[in-house]
Amino acid sequence: MQMYDLIQKTRRKESLSDAEIRYIVNGFTQGEIPDYMMSAWLMAVCCQGLTTDETVTLTLAMRDSGECLDLSDIGAITVDKHSTGGIGDKTTLLIAPIVASCGGFVPKMSGRGLGFTGGTIDKLESISGFSVERPVPEFIRQVREIGCAVISQSGNLTPADKKIYALRNLTATVDSIPLICSSIMSKKLALGADCILLDVKYGNGAFMKTPESASELAQAMVNVGNLAGKTCRAVITDMNAPLGHAVGNALEVQEVIRILQRKEENALSELALELSAQMLELSGKGDLQTCRKLTSEALHSGKALEKFADMIEAQGGDASVTEHPERLPKSNRKMAFKAEASGYIAEIQSEQIGLACLELGAGKTASRPEIDYGAGVVFRHDIGDYVPAGEVLGMIYGASDALCEQAEQRLRRAVRISESKSEPIPLIHGIIG
Repeated sequence: MQMYDLIQKTRRKESLSDAEIRYIVNGFTQGEIPDYMMSAWLMAVCCQGLTTDETVTLTLAMRDSGECLDLSDIGAITVDKHSTGGIGDKTTLLIAPIVASCGGFVPKMSGRGLGFTGGTIDKLESISGFSVERPVPEFIRQVREIGCAVISQSGNLTPADKKIYALRNLTATVDSIPLICSSIMSKKLALGADCILLDVKYGNGAFMKTPESASELAQAMVNVGNLAGKTCRAVITDMNAPLGHAVGNALEVQEVIRILQRKEENALSELALELSAQMLELSGKGDLQTCRKLTSEALHSGKALEKFADMIEAQGGDASVTEHPERLPKSNRKMAFKAEASGYIAEIQSEQIGLACLELGAGKTASRPEIDYGAGVVFRHDIGDYVPAGEVLGMIYGASDALCEQAEQRLRRAVRISESKSEPIPLIHGIIG
């Protein structure tokens, strides 16, 4: 079997056999296939695509390149959630305690921030003492006893994906649905949960820019999950504006706590409740209407807040922040940014908000490897709100006045105010699976 021949087959849209795809994955992971040949094959995939069967085999080969977790000791149906990422997306911090307080079991491995998108692990590390690195037996025990655990991606899970993704990032081969699908689903399948809910974002703050492209990716992932023996579903959601009001690690944790304390309701809480209900239904806790009632009761009774505190304490964190969120890290400086004209908020460009927060220190950059956990932005208004000129649109938090002023300039370009009110975009575009 020669890599040259396999590159040609994919370039000609000739299907590869299971053995040929596994040869590619295993050979590259073990260093037997050089980067330049793997790059050529990845580019051929980007240009010509893969069939559903090829995508499934690629995903399973990547899954099998390393360790696969056995969650059977939990002794119940487990359900995982994956989001394709977006600005202010902190739903994991809400759905894990909500689902767990309703009797579900959520084993969750999450990632750190990538570029201008925030990572769940970075947000949790803004809580004093919170440990995101747990041995697998402790991780499983915590899920069994508490119902949820959120840790960093660790161990020898999907080494093929790590190596392939690094090469895709250097060779302009990221933008391919089969490659995105296999990357995401190989990790989900390696984790071993029985059910998988996918939150696939679209819009100016997401990788997929249109609901059509997001639906195509969602369908591919659901197909792979189902063919791999998992119960899988995808929810297509809007990311044309930041999710919720806060963007930045400790600021987002504060918002989560305010929602769990029943002091705030917004698009974030709406989406978290719906995703939680979908997860419970996948877990066999009842029909969707019943599960929506369960999640609403868990939130409004305070049980979800108690479960969040239980999870924080179990992972070594200061659980008192669930009653006193003001104890979370704060940046040295804050600055208001205001509306320059009267009108309706027509647009909040998520990507620009993410970049502003990155410049403030909420994420790592090559020149600044340390995170300012208190940095970020908190909005006071949503798209569609009327604001008079001079109205405070939100607060900027950073280490210095200069950083806050720099962020303010970007925020002014990101927020567009119109004389007429535009129709709101539905938060959920559709459900697949």
